[in-house]
Amino acid sequence: MLGKIAGAVVALAAVAAGIGWWLSEPVRLTAGDVQELGLGDAGRGERIFYAGGCTSCHARPKAEGEARLELVGGLELKTEFGTFVAPNISQDKTDGIGAWSVEDFANAIMRGVSPAGEHLYPAFPYTSYARMKLSDVADLYAFMKTLPAVPGKAAEPMLSFPFNIRRGIGLWKQLYLDSSPVAAFAADAPADVLAGRYLVEGPGHCGECHTPRDMFGGAKKAEWLAGAKAAEGGGVVPNITGGEGGIGDWSAADIANYLETGFTPEFDSAGGAMADVQENMAKLTPQDRAAIAAYLKAIPAHKDGYQSAKPQS
Repeated sequence: MLGKIAGAVVALAAVAAGIGWWLSEPVRLTAGDVQELGLGDAGRGERIFYAGGCTSCHARPKAEGEARLELVGGLELKTEFGTFVAPNISQDKTDGIGAWSVEDFANAIMRGVSPAGEHLYPAFPYTSYARMKLSDVADLYAFMKTLPAVPGKAAEPMLSFPFNIRRGIGLWKQLYLDSSPVAAFAADAPADVLAGRYLVEGPGHCGECHTPRDMFGGAKKAEWLAGAKAAEGGGVVPNITGGEGGIGDWSAADIANYLETGFTPEFDSAGGAMADVQENMAKLTPQDRAAIAAYLKAIPAHKDGYQSAKPQS
């Protein structure tokens, strides 16, 4: 009798393992998606490059000026899951992504899958980039091809078990990788609000830092942009909704001006990681910044998504 029970347990475990392996399989773009990518335009891609904040993580730490376009990586992000290291995404064919095709690039950006078929860690914000237009991904690829090749292999992530098992990320993606918009608006919503939704929820990936996360590291979309505990250190990332503790007293013009100049309505200035983000936002068009502001004024208000007397700037 005990032998039969043990055999049944083993069989069930084998079935469960098989299902888990199947569910965790890396999922790439479809052939139709790849065909839709097209050739891309570097001029348009520059806008997406700055909207996506690529230099903020992938430039050499403390780089300035033109050196910010040398995307050698190396920035360390120390989190409760371990230390993630931004990789080299320059055009170096050995240490960077210079040998990647546009299909390789799009699968990494939108599906979190490497050319070798491995899951990428979601410290890379593909959960937001999944909402990007295929044409914008192709444009970004075209622009990236104009940037310098910089040799130098970034260090590997230093994660504890079980977070160091990449295959498990496939199960995480089943829960949290979703290309649909977060904020719901009517089909006849103002064009600037919809344009802002795309920039904020897609390439801008604002929710990756400004939204609180659950115990598995997934964004709590019911508290979208309500502010959160910072991924590293003891600080918090501010609430940018109109709710208590947020920016409800800022006008759309105040928000757009902050993104352009870095100055709040109280004449305080952007600090910490936001200073780097604001530098990227300043390179967008006035229309883009106005659209982001219109979206932030239109989304549901939430009280602060963190417990702290005052967020750090």
